Amino acid sequence: MSETKETQSIEVALPRLGLWGMLRWAWTQLTSMRTALFLLLLLAVAAVPGSYFPQRIQDPSAVTRYIQDNPVAGPIMDWFKLFDVFSSPWFSAIYILLFLSLIGCVVPRARQHYKAMRSQPPRTPRRLSKMAEYGTLQIPADSGKSALEAVQEAAAILKRRGYRVDVRADGDRPSVGAERGFLKEVGNLLFHVSMIGVLAAVALGGLFGYSGQRVLVTGESFVNTLIGYDSFTPGTNFNSDWLQPYSVKLDEFTIQFDRNAAAKKVQPLDFTAKVTVKDSPNAQPVQKELKVNEPLSIGGTDVYLLGNGYAPHFTVKDGQGKVAFSGWVVGGKPDATYASGLVIKVPDARPDQLAFAGTFLPTAAKDANGLDVSIDPDLGHPEVLLNSYFGDLGLDSGIPQNVFNLDVSKLTPLNDRKLPAGGITLTGGQTYQLPAGKGSIRFDNITRYIGLEVRHNPGQGYVLIFAVTALLGLIGSLFLSRRRVWVRTGSHPDGRVMVEYGLLARGEDYRLSREAMLLRSQLAKAWSVAENQDTGDQKSKPVELEMKES
Repeated sequence: MSETKETQSIEVALPRLGLWGMLRWAWTQLTSMRTALFLLLLLAVAAVPGSYFPQRIQDPSAVTRYIQDNPVAGPIMDWFKLFDVFSSPWFSAIYILLFLSLIGCVVPRARQHYKAMRSQPPRTPRRLSKMAEYGTLQIPADSGKSALEAVQEAAAILKRRGYRVDVRADGDRPSVGAERGFLKEVGNLLFHVSMIGVLAAVALGGLFGYSGQRVLVTGESFVNTLIGYDSFTPGTNFNSDWLQPYSVKLDEFTIQFDRNAAAKKVQPLDFTAKVTVKDSPNAQPVQKELKVNEPLSIGGTDVYLLGNGYAPHFTVKDGQGKVAFSGWVVGGKPDATYASGLVIKVPDARPDQLAFAGTFLPTAAKDANGLDVSIDPDLGHPEVLLNSYFGDLGLDSGIPQNVFNLDVSKLTPLNDRKLPAGGITLTGGQTYQLPAGKGSIRFDNITRYIGLEVRHNPGQGYVLIFAVTALLGLIGSLFLSRRRVWVRTGSHPDGRVMVEYGLLARGEDYRLSREAMLLRSQLAKAWSVAENQDTGDQKSKPVELEMKES
């Protein structure tokens, strides 16, 4: 009874994990392949808000409007950095953890694989008949071959087939162990290392790259400085001092249209922008051509041709008779006939600010309903249809506005199709006097414009290189096989040499049976024996026992 009480009073002493043990356990969990796959999936899910919600780094005005339109959810989403997804702490944490997880997976596996490549093939099993592929052969006594000579010849055949061989002269039963397919694991490691490289290259581009857009009218020049862009998206660690001040001047822009009578619409065939490029302010100008999908490489950047259209030139005088605006006006996205919307904002007009909104028609005509439409993308009969407004444009509030949109909610209309004064219709060289002595507008001239996008991504080339190596590694890991082969011989009392061989694959290998057939054929040919003397798929226990008896 006393022994029972004493046994019950003994407490089990559990080992303490400690800080170092906790860190080792956390590192083991982080560097498991299951965790790496989970983090990769989590990274893809975390990137979804960045494509669904407007991002502050790309369009801050859109973010401001979204928060204003959603006064309850907007600030909460902003607190969770849903408008700055790719620079948020939680997205960066997932990215860094995935990076560390892949490194932790690859380094130990690479070390183990290196040791495996330097080690000898595994020892010959006692019972080859248990291998996935097994067969036996008999070398006649009159061949004069010994068991060791047969093993050496088998080793030479295996070596020619790409195996790493090791001959074992184990007494009267010599054998050879062979192994190949190490490139399968090399391909697997190459794939994972390339994934680490892709992550690092993408991070490099996000940190130090940038992109910007600029609309360039014929005759104008673009200089690669921060103030030279219409919109600019910098990387997280971008420094404006890195911009190389090259210049691009648009000399001429031409479009070739398909005017086949069988076609229902005129289709553009080719876009060509002739530009003058200077790599630096003191460099000699060089004439080049810019086409769609054929960017110019200048100063470490790629300059792409994105869009094009017509840019009318207007001169606006205010109510005091002074020129308040004079310049080219780039329209919105043109349609198939290159008709485009126009917005003109004149904040310097006095006594009231002026604004105009309407449409530009390259070749104006009347449709069946008497409405003005464009019937051709080329300049045949250019015409401008405008409505005019006056009032406060809201540009002094500090809130950014889209140059292609006009908010007329706080403006008073001067010209409109529904007002007695009607709308404004102008052709080249015409001037229109605004009602109530508010000033005038003149349609001076017209030219073409192009849209440029400048991209600098220092990690772009590395992404391509690592993507190619990842594909090569994946192909190697999928189509190469890790195989082991053993061949053992033994001498029979009557002078025959009894041979047995076995093949084993690491993992699933549906081509192992074919490898066994090819090996059997080459062994039989080398020893001048009948290839079909044994079925090859039997376990050949009588032969094995006969070899043991010898």
